[in-house]
Amino acid sequence: MIAALIEAAPTFWLSLKLATLVSLILLAIGLPLGWLSAKRRFCCQALLEGVLFLPLVLPPTVLGFYLLLLLGPEGPIKRLFGRTLAFHFEGLVVAGVIFSLPFALAAFREAFAALPDDLVETARTLGAGPVKVWRAVVLPLVWPGVLSGLLLAFAHTLGEFGVVLMVGGAIPGETRVVSIYLYDLVEALDFGRAHVVAGALLLFSLGLLLLVRRLEARWKSATGS
Repeated sequence: MIAALIEAAPTFWLSLKLATLVSLILLAIGLPLGWLSAKRRFCCQALLEGVLFLPLVLPPTVLGFYLLLLLGPEGPIKRLFGRTLAFHFEGLVVAGVIFSLPFALAAFREAFAALPDDLVETARTLGAGPVKVWRAVVLPLVWPGVLSGLLLAFAHTLGEFGVVLMVGGAIPGETRVVSIYLYDLVEALDFGRAHVVAGALLLFSLGLLLLVRRLEARWKSATGS
């Protein structure tokens, strides 16, 4: 068992690195999108949200196919920047942000929607600027929901298979994440090591989900919802 985990360590490390980078990027772009979705109404909002949440219902291979066309050697990214991102770690990061965005955005939007508008307006009336309002009023109340969304996106990125396979393949040290490694073990009928890797992922994912539930309970208690 220990030997199997040591052998799988590089793929676990690559997966954790990918999930961490994706989560940080989602924090940067997801917070303003979540606030706009929850607190603002604008033209074509339903269409924009439909596009952003499309990865929830689109088969991963379909999403992966279009991302491959976008990031591949004949895609617009290569023509604009002169570099192919497909089958490189950077391509996995781009794909990870796109297919995990709905998981983070849904939690962010729900957290902001539950935030009473009168608290923000009162803080503004008392002279607090936008930065202070966010630091002193918004973030202390919504952080459990935000962290919950990040953990869900992290777990989804960690376990994604279809999009990763289409965009990254299985290049050792570059795109061979743990989900691809597990698939390779099963394909080789190495069920002993596959059990170890799958079990480690199962326990890790279960721990994340339990943490998410605790954060959701704390967030609901803080907002009174």
